[in-house]
Amino acid sequence: MAKVPSAAIAAGGLVGGYGVARWTKKRPLGGAVLAVAGAAAARQWRERAGGKAAAALSAAYVAAFAGSHPLAKKVGAWPAVFGVAGAVALASWAVADRDT
Repeated sequence: MAKVPSAAIAAGGLVGGYGVARWTKKRPLGGAVLAVAGAAAARQWRERAGGKAAAALSAAYVAAFAGSHPLAKKVGAWPAVFGVAGAVALASWAVADRDT
């Protein structure tokens, strides 16, 4: 069975985490979605690209989450989330998914 690309998992975690938090009005539930997806993506990053790349991509994932908050004040919540999710997905694809 083919694995879901780590780029899709990471982007889905950022978008899904925000969506769950917004629609349920339970931020911890959105955080759980974000964390589970981040852990799943990190596992694949480590398997495909090694520990250093996984650490760098994990840092980018966390930075994207944190950076989406001030960005949302400038461009709106959904555009900010989609923007950072796209950036993380692109980095993930370039580092870990390109050759799969």
